[in-house]
Amino acid sequence: MLSISLSLVAVFIPLLFMSGQVGRLFREFAVTLSVAVLISLVISLTTTPMMCAWLLKKGGPAQRPPGRLGRLSQRMFGGVLRAYEHSLDWALHSKALVMLILLAVVGLNVYLFKAAPKGFFPQQDNGQINGGLSADQSISFEALQAKMKQLVDIIHADPAVDTVVGFTGGGRAGGGFMFINLKPAGQRKDSGQAVIARLRPAMAVVTGVQLFLNPVQDLRAGGRSSNSTYQYTLKSDNIADLRSWALKLADQMRTKDELADVDTNQQDNGVQSFVDIDKATAARLGVTTRDVDNALYDSFGQRQVATIYDELNQYHVVMEAARSLTRSPNSLNDVYIPRKAGNGAVSTAASVSVNPALRDASGGQALSNTANTMVPLQAVARFSESATPTAINHQDGELATTISFNLPEGVSLSDAQAAVKQAEADIAMPSNVRGSFQGTARGFQQSQDQQPLLILAAIVVIYIVLGVLYESLVHPVTVLSTLPSAGVGAVLALLMFRMEFSIIALIGVFLLIGIVKKNAILIIDFALEAERSRGLSPLEAVREACLLRFRPILMTTLAAGLGALPLAIGFGEGSELRQPLGVAIIGGLIASQLLTLLTTPVVYLLLDKLRRRGADERHLSRGIDPAMPA
Repeated sequence: MLSISLSLVAVFIPLLFMSGQVGRLFREFAVTLSVAVLISLVISLTTTPMMCAWLLKKGGPAQRPPGRLGRLSQRMFGGVLRAYEHSLDWALHSKALVMLILLAVVGLNVYLFKAAPKGFFPQQDNGQINGGLSADQSISFEALQAKMKQLVDIIHADPAVDTVVGFTGGGRAGGGFMFINLKPAGQRKDSGQAVIARLRPAMAVVTGVQLFLNPVQDLRAGGRSSNSTYQYTLKSDNIADLRSWALKLADQMRTKDELADVDTNQQDNGVQSFVDIDKATAARLGVTTRDVDNALYDSFGQRQVATIYDELNQYHVVMEAARSLTRSPNSLNDVYIPRKAGNGAVSTAASVSVNPALRDASGGQALSNTANTMVPLQAVARFSESATPTAINHQDGELATTISFNLPEGVSLSDAQAAVKQAEADIAMPSNVRGSFQGTARGFQQSQDQQPLLILAAIVVIYIVLGVLYESLVHPVTVLSTLPSAGVGAVLALLMFRMEFSIIALIGVFLLIGIVKKNAILIIDFALEAERSRGLSPLEAVREACLLRFRPILMTTLAAGLGALPLAIGFGEGSELRQPLGVAIIGGLIASQLLTLLTTPVVYLLLDKLRRRGADERHLSRGIDPAMPA
């Protein structure tokens, strides 16, 4: 009991030192489970003996004859035990073949962990979908609103959609956002990802705008605000190169089947208008540059002209032209500038009302030299337009552009990251433009780098703890030999149910490391005791240990597997986050139960021979105590 409990706690020691968001998740998990195991150990050493004393007393519940169900289960267990006894005898007589099988399992374990599709967190179906709208930055509010209405109508017509609401505006020009609620899972046939895949071609008929849909997730690893879930950020010290290569990379990524909804946060298509003042004409008409500035600010700025005070609050009065007159750069044609009078007085404020008599002032029509004459802006200035960025993004003090993407249904994040790297290699991006994953994709990449080290650290800590408990360097290796079969079973189960090897599945692997090794501990502990107290040979001791400990091994395995069964089945919305945990545990338990009961006794015998080759063992085998003087 002490060996099983302490080695299980030792599994989670490396998880306490993980960094980042994943480390915080693992840290709470490791502390909670370790404390629960230690409390369970105390209960097992105190309360359990008291309960056994009551159950096993003469005439107690345990002394009553078994019922029909009990007799049936005993017969079934007897048949299973006899089958295992025959298999065990075969394994003990075919040690070389069993060791070859074990080595093949170790190799298969390494291959499967490399080949299995990998992800960060499982994609959940919570019945909610977020949408990000992207249109040209120069689009008007009215035009964008009309396109939003078309998209809302298309989405609401889908049979799986319950409600949908959309808004224009937000943090980028030509942007907007949308919230979609799907019908309950029992009233629709498709998952959220399937609904999104079905809506993509339907929404493509609305030209001039793109809508990126993402299922709402319980866990997301931050990053920039973007229309898609996963992000790849380019940085450079040259804005022209950054804009050019970001567009090339985004176009190349759109050609990859592993990527969907590719979008960038570059906003280079805004429109800016220039007013070039003809100073000579302006001076002849009595208009100064300051007059032009004031007229433009009065019309298109937000000049505060007064303050209204009441008993509880105060309100600023802001002057600007009517919104209907400022929808496009053509509104500059309707701006009029007050002309100075002969005595230096200035006429009334600028106006944007149309004055047909002064429309053609630039064409030579005489202007009255009176104080209330308004000069049209087009008489003293020329207008021009050009494209301009509406936003320039930075990261770590450098110019940056983020390309976001989603995953098509059935594609893992590891495959998508490989596709992004391949797209970058295809276009031969220069060295002054550097790219890296951000947000959820970066968290996944960091977790992938840490996984081998974490598993190795857990194995080393278990070896040290078991070495201290057994006072041996050899027998802990026997315990660790049970782990590869559990890993193979976990990954094969995930592949069978088309699940990715995610962070949640990794938690299941760590649990398996703690659960599976108890099979070997139960066998080794009994075999060592039989050798030391009754003088049995290693072969007799390990065979007897396997047969006598078969029932508790089978019971603990069934208990753990049935405990994980509700997780594997997945009840309720969002159960996709928990399913890989249950599937990995059940798959690993089944594989370990079938293999370790045959491989553990063989490994024990081979390592016991190795242990007996030591000098002290040779002396003891001859009846000589090496501590006694010759």
